[in-house]
Amino acid sequence: MPSRTASSPRIAVLADSDTRWKWGALTADRIQPDSRLDGYLLRGRATPTVRQLDEVGARADALREIRGADFLDLMTPDPGHGGARSADAAPYDVVVLACVGGAVQAMLHGLARTWQGAGRRPVVVTGYVGVVYEKLADGLLLRHGADVVLANSRHDADRFRGVYRGVGADDGSVVECALPFLGGAPYRGRPEPRTVVFAAQPSVPESRADRAYLLGRAVAHARQHPGREVLIKLRSRPGEHTTHIEELPYQKLAAKVPGGLPANCRLVYGNMGEVLDRTDLMVTVSSTAALEALHRGIPTAVLTDLGIREALGNHHFLGSGCLASWDELDAGARPVADPQWLARQGLPHTAADGTYEHAFDAARARVTALRDAARLPPITPYYTPRTAPGYLPGILARYGLDPHGAPLAGPAAAPEETGALRRIARDTVREAARGAYRHGVQRIAPAIRRWGQL
Repeated sequence: MPSRTASSPRIAVLADSDTRWKWGALTADRIQPDSRLDGYLLRGRATPTVRQLDEVGARADALREIRGADFLDLMTPDPGHGGARSADAAPYDVVVLACVGGAVQAMLHGLARTWQGAGRRPVVVTGYVGVVYEKLADGLLLRHGADVVLANSRHDADRFRGVYRGVGADDGSVVECALPFLGGAPYRGRPEPRTVVFAAQPSVPESRADRAYLLGRAVAHARQHPGREVLIKLRSRPGEHTTHIEELPYQKLAAKVPGGLPANCRLVYGNMGEVLDRTDLMVTVSSTAALEALHRGIPTAVLTDLGIREALGNHHFLGSGCLASWDELDAGARPVADPQWLARQGLPHTAADGTYEHAFDAARARVTALRDAARLPPITPYYTPRTAPGYLPGILARYGLDPHGAPLAGPAAAPEETGALRRIARDTVREAARGAYRHGVQRIAPAIRRWGQL
């Protein structure tokens, strides 16, 4: 991060998983590169561990876990003279909400209430961490109300504006940029791949049979090509969680591979950028890692073995030139991406030409202009108790807020846990308790619900 001074813009990033923290922190640095950055990790099912944070690599001047209600308390301006709110009391200049749509909507309503009547307030920015291939309308309308809704490509920007216009909502918040974590050295190319990376995803595909099939094909590719190294790139270790729940970890499936994994096939973790430094062929179903690889010019295969389906997300790559099956890869295929498709997906700025940074010029200018404005309008989400009375209250309650964005008595009264984030790693008792809680929420409860439906 650049050096910061007392006069630097102040940015708060609220994130609810490791990948969203990565997106939020790097986005903040792209749109306000001279800022002081304070990170807040929303406590919940996917709160990242210290190891996950280290692997992501995004840094902040301060970082802590927090509940939604306590984050809103931190955003409260100090009362000014005579009870009026001070024009300069806002704790931050920019707030980046790097969370799932429901959390963004809850924070927007909470912040609208918190900043009601304030002379000045922070600029609120939100967006998506990767490919938007499902719940387009739902996710976008939950993000409506932010001052800036970032779209990672021209394709996404057009779709986002279309959704907002379609419901009669203001679409002026949509700003085109790019994914903030693209980068790295451009691929120089080899006549024959030495390293093949299969980028696994926590929730795609879902079934045990499909996941075992993909793992088996990667293993078979390694056995068929003993001169290649096949890496199974995993997002989390057993017991950890990320943006999506992983019901059937590949680690467990790998332990049951007949004969074990061959010597040239192994499971790997770590920063994706470092893995891509050695990759000759990226293989995935629909991971954002495909975009990271394509940005560098690495041959990338989006698998068709399980069909091209919306549920898998690989339909997003129609027209890309990257769709291929394991059979084709076994036979030596190395897909070549279509340049026009890349341009529509926000990937015309390659690692080689050095113009990638300009992808954030419009977002940087918009945020700076809003920061410098004498007064910003109130936050007005599309969803209100009047427009969505059967939907909004449940979303807000999930994050401890009533239908008007005020903290509910129960969550607000509960004392917040204290201590620095680093204490999590040392506090084995607390980690065990949290692990047991998450196991109950994510494994046992769904099983009980399924049994109840039999």
